[in-house]
Amino acid sequence: MAFKNVIGAWLLLSCMTCRVYATTFVVVNKCVYTIWPGILSNAGVPLLANGGFTLLPGQSSTLQPPSGWAGRLWGRTGCNFASNGIGVCESADCGGKLECQGAGATPPATLIEFTLEGTAGATQDYYDVSLVDGYNVPVAVTPTDGGSSTCGVASCSVNINSNCPASLQVVDDGGQVVSCKSACLAFQTSQYCCDGAYASPTTCTPTTYSEFFKAACPDAYSYAYDDPTSIFTCSSSQYVITFCPTSTNSSQKTSSVVVPANSTGGTTILNSREMNGWNGSTHSMPSIRIIIISIWLAFRFLTWDK
Repeated sequence: MAFKNVIGAWLLLSCMTCRVYATTFVVVNKCVYTIWPGILSNAGVPLLANGGFTLLPGQSSTLQPPSGWAGRLWGRTGCNFASNGIGVCESADCGGKLECQGAGATPPATLIEFTLEGTAGATQDYYDVSLVDGYNVPVAVTPTDGGSSTCGVASCSVNINSNCPASLQVVDDGGQVVSCKSACLAFQTSQYCCDGAYASPTTCTPTTYSEFFKAACPDAYSYAYDDPTSIFTCSSSQYVITFCPTSTNSSQKTSSVVVPANSTGGTTILNSREMNGWNGSTHSMPSIRIIIISIWLAFRFLTWDK
């Protein structure tokens, strides 16, 4: 009896840990220019892909965050990196490095934010697209198998740079708009930054500038307290993060870059243990079939002879 209970408990524990790598992010570049995705994990959460990599036009890469991962992703544009990974980007730079390694995006930057199931007791995934720090590239987050009508597409798929108000524009040396500041970044007042006397939903309300962003991208955060229409929930095993989802944005220019040998195209699968220096063999994500079999076996052992 004791042996049976031990085996049953072991099977249940194995099943409970099946979702360690049960979620994947498929990052797709549909832009006509190169995107350099940046990634920042929350404190105490494993860093993915050392914080950044190169994504050529038409290329995709798959990330496998652990259960309970939380953090943000963004796209950098107009980057020039030397062979040692040091350089600079025209928009959303992260300290002049190809691999951001814990550094965040320099605004303006279109942010994709995730809090996956298992974080602080969360029973589902939370995700959004945020323009609170401004805008630089169009993006969409699409759950592929959530199995629920509540699993929506979070997106800002239009080219805001082409209509950015003059007071919010960031331009390159040639005068081309490469990103669009938030009002907080441009004017740095409490009214626009939702701090000080404006640090609550009742005092920090939409402004002319946040309404400009909201009109362009109704599903994205336009200011700090834009929660009701901007945060999405789901329980999907895969989220597709697409830069230039409508494939119509061609306003950004592509800069020269020294592409690492493992980033020449196709699909790259990045396991978070490999990304953080784990040198053992890789393990693929367990399938739903394995989970179901584990539950069935645990049940059979625990009810044996009853």
